[in-house]
Amino acid sequence: MTYSVIFTPEAEEQLVTIFRYIAQAASPTIAERYTNAIVTYCQGLAIFPERSVLHNDIRSGLRVTNYKKRVVIAYTIDEELVSIIGIFYGGQDYQTSLQFDFDE
Repeated sequence: MTYSVIFTPEAEEQLVTIFRYIAQAASPTIAERYTNAIVTYCQGLAIFPERSVLHNDIRSGLRVTNYKKRVVIAYTIDEELVSIIGIFYGGQDYQTSLQFDFDE
């Protein structure tokens, strides 16, 4: 079974923030390459998204995976849909950020 992968507005904004940070610290070319790689990694969750760690202790149905040890990707699975709800870079406190539902 292949899932559809979507990014919440919050996750999209976090990607933009990561891009800006890397573009300023390194270069726009490197930032684009890195953020595109994150998106590609997330899209790869369309196949077997259950391969990550389930964190019901933080939020019901929350799954967390890492990209290159610097990025935490938080998402949920609902029937045939993977929703990327957060992309956290460089040790950000994702646990506190995700303890509430965005829908509330």
